[in-house]
Amino acid sequence: MHKSQFLAVAVLLVNISAINFNLLAQTTESVMVHEVPAENGSYTVTPKVPADGKVPIGTVLTVKAKPSTGYSLDAVYYTVKGGMWGTLSYENFTPTMKITVDKEMWLGATFIQKSLVNNINVTHDVVYAKPGKKPLKYDVYSPKGARNLPCIVIIHGGGWSSNNEDIMRGLARELAQGGHYVVFSIDYRWVNKLDGDEQPTSMHHLIEDVFGAIAHIQENATRYGADPNRIGVTGDSAGGHLSEAAALLCTMIGDGGFSEQAGVFEYRPTYMPKGKSVDQVRAEITNAVRAVAPSYGPSDARDFKMFITQTSEEYYDAVSPVKHIPDVTDRSVPHFIVRGDQDNTVPHQAVQSYVDVLKAKGQPVEYILVEGAGHAFFDWKPDAETRGTFEKYGVKYAGEMREFFDGVFGRD
Repeated sequence: MHKSQFLAVAVLLVNISAINFNLLAQTTESVMVHEVPAENGSYTVTPKVPADGKVPIGTVLTVKAKPSTGYSLDAVYYTVKGGMWGTLSYENFTPTMKITVDKEMWLGATFIQKSLVNNINVTHDVVYAKPGKKPLKYDVYSPKGARNLPCIVIIHGGGWSSNNEDIMRGLARELAQGGHYVVFSIDYRWVNKLDGDEQPTSMHHLIEDVFGAIAHIQENATRYGADPNRIGVTGDSAGGHLSEAAALLCTMIGDGGFSEQAGVFEYRPTYMPKGKSVDQVRAEITNAVRAVAPSYGPSDARDFKMFITQTSEEYYDAVSPVKHIPDVTDRSVPHFIVRGDQDNTVPHQAVQSYVDVLKAKGQPVEYILVEGAGHAFFDWKPDAETRGTFEKYGVKYAGEMREFFDGVFGRD
């Protein structure tokens, strides 16, 4: 085809597409689509959003992002109203994302300094188990050239009822900086029927998911240059509770069932490596988890029993890390704990009471109250406010957390 003919056809196709889009807008209900201005990069939307922002329901939009010099793509995303926290964001970590318009939404793309990821290999969505409808997965942040490095496992928060591992990627990148740790950011089931399962998920199932993720990580650690026998755990809010559980309830791993018999509470990991007994997995996890850094999380189930369907005191105790702190002469589990002094979600006393028991047991613990900070300052979301909070507080205390783990593992 002659070049002039090709251009004529291309123009005709574009015009036809525009005509069809306009006809669709006249015959179909439309909703508002907002384009959030990007910083340190740009993005395009095809077909273009009309000047009035009204787009017919069912329209498929293609968003393509391009970082500016010196920056890398963080995510392409769209946000809608709803969910536990008022908004829900859906993200894609490749430059192109297709979005089907079904309600009012906000489109955008976020970018980060290239230096944050230049020396890190990121592996997304490693599935470790599928006990229900939702595949359980984790992301890996491995320094380039990693070899036999300690693992740090991150457990996200969200009221045991929302979010996934993506919300912890800012913290994961910071902890992987310097090339001394391979970081694994894990997901788990939500309580009750929030994942769409017919049978409700209980709090002990979430803890079993955490143990399953750790067992899977240990089995595959060497693929990412990590040492399966040296693990630190951290998490924020609900993930703070689950990280404490990972460090302190691992001695309760077993196959006797959880509350199925009177007085028997044993966690069976959601994932079990082939050829290994539950006794082997319990010993390997207990020996490997050396330290924990729970951030602004509760440790006594009585402080969050609204998320628990069971009502017995025995059950509450069994899922409460504060009830299972060992004496330091039996097992040392150093703690690094932070909480904002303006946190209205998890009160100071809920954390202080945990610290008091740790100290009474002789456990090494550092508790920092962060002046001016509220709840969830380790979160990373597309909105500018959340990212700004992370930059203000999260970066600094991620650095201090990394130094804490350095003190435990050294720098080989």
